[in-house]
Amino acid sequence: MPALEILSARNPIDFDFDVISCPASYKEKFLANINELLALPNAKDNNTLVHASDIIEDKEITIPGLPPLHRGHPEIHLRRGVINASHLEGESDSEKAFFVGDLSYVYQQHLRWKKNLPEIEPFYAIKCNPDPYVLRLLAGLGIGFDCASIGEINQVIGLGVEASRIIFANPCKANSFIRQSARAGVEMMTFDNTDELYKIARVYPGAKLVVRILTDDSKSLCRLGLKFGAPLVTVPGLLAKAKELKLDVIGVSFHVGSGCYDSSAFSDAVMRARSVFDMGKEAGYQFSLLDVGGGFEDATFEAMSATIREALNVYFPDRENIRIIAEPGRYYVAKAFSLATNVIARRAPPNADSQGSQDVDMDPEQPSVMYYINDGVYGAFNCILFDHQTPQPYVLSLNGSFHVPSSIPKRASSVWGPTCDSLDCVCPVTQLPSSLQVGDWLAFDNMGAYTICAASQFNGFQTSKTTYTSGAGYLGGEVREVLRAYSKEEGADEE
Repeated sequence: MPALEILSARNPIDFDFDVISCPASYKEKFLANINELLALPNAKDNNTLVHASDIIEDKEITIPGLPPLHRGHPEIHLRRGVINASHLEGESDSEKAFFVGDLSYVYQQHLRWKKNLPEIEPFYAIKCNPDPYVLRLLAGLGIGFDCASIGEINQVIGLGVEASRIIFANPCKANSFIRQSARAGVEMMTFDNTDELYKIARVYPGAKLVVRILTDDSKSLCRLGLKFGAPLVTVPGLLAKAKELKLDVIGVSFHVGSGCYDSSAFSDAVMRARSVFDMGKEAGYQFSLLDVGGGFEDATFEAMSATIREALNVYFPDRENIRIIAEPGRYYVAKAFSLATNVIARRAPPNADSQGSQDVDMDPEQPSVMYYINDGVYGAFNCILFDHQTPQPYVLSLNGSFHVPSSIPKRASSVWGPTCDSLDCVCPVTQLPSSLQVGDWLAFDNMGAYTICAASQFNGFQTSKTTYTSGAGYLGGEVREVLRAYSKEEGADEE
């Protein structure tokens, strides 16, 4: 059956009934109704189309210990979460905030990676978002993992990932972590100082070492060079010491900084790595690994990829015997998660709700109304403090409706988290509808990177849970197939 493009629908409709048992003619009609009624804005590509096989033939996947995996566009599940909350009104924490994770976006990013950087193996930086479904999907796709602690290593190995697909990419490790890494069989690990070499020589002399070098990270959101990376002038001495300790150094790594917005930083870093390869040869090593680190941004990925390919051709023209890996993090997950939050309180001037309230005494650029939502900087919005992000809300539900006309009057407002700390400000100023009230819902996109992983329960507020979808269209089907195949390898139960 041909795919039908989804058209925009604004009324919440619950389709929780059994389609599988219907006659074929009713299945066809149901599919047509879904495409007509559940369509969403910007549904212009194949990934937002619904196919008969997505609904009729696909089997459910049951993974012990994990929540259900749904189907469909993430916007559907954002809306459904709001509807479910309204059904639970009166129960404890019925209006709690929640994430929606779209695994088809993660899968799509992987296809994009393979298209643009086919000779570079991605090792996902799980510190960015160690979500169990994301890790399972990426493991099923065969990628590697960048781990910074024994806890992260154990999490990945617990999924059945081979130790050879892990790099312990923390140049400054505890002795106990090095020892446990040896027991787990994780050989690849980074270093950038002499003390680390002495520790490894004592605890894990058989490790495969990668020297982490300092690069120019001034064009990145998070400058990791402030903490890690050996200046080039120190590298010959480090390699000489490694040789003296009979340690096996197999290659070079660098990191241009998390959230790099200047692709030229990669070209400069690859040039520096080339010089270190030459230093390694002089020290008696034949390097076989180049780790180009992270810093990949969704918006500039094609440009960065082109820069890296060009730099590799210039500085490593003969790289047949060199394994090239990278450590992408936010690239895979930043846009895969959205967060729905409930307006739990509101502070406004006495005349804020009267007609003509935006008059002479109100500065349109200064927030006149304060909205309080049930997640904040001590929870998912820690990205504001730690990752230099500036999340902006949009109205998910207004007065019980998902239809919010663009012409609705707006006013300058501020958005705050639920804790008793005045630091807990999510958005200092933003334009929100004048009619926004307690009980309405605000949503935030691009909430997948460095959010959930660092959320706390400060003030007794629970962290927001996640609803998962495999996505819509053919990508959603492929996501489920990858997860199903990987679950079979692990011996997980299926329904």
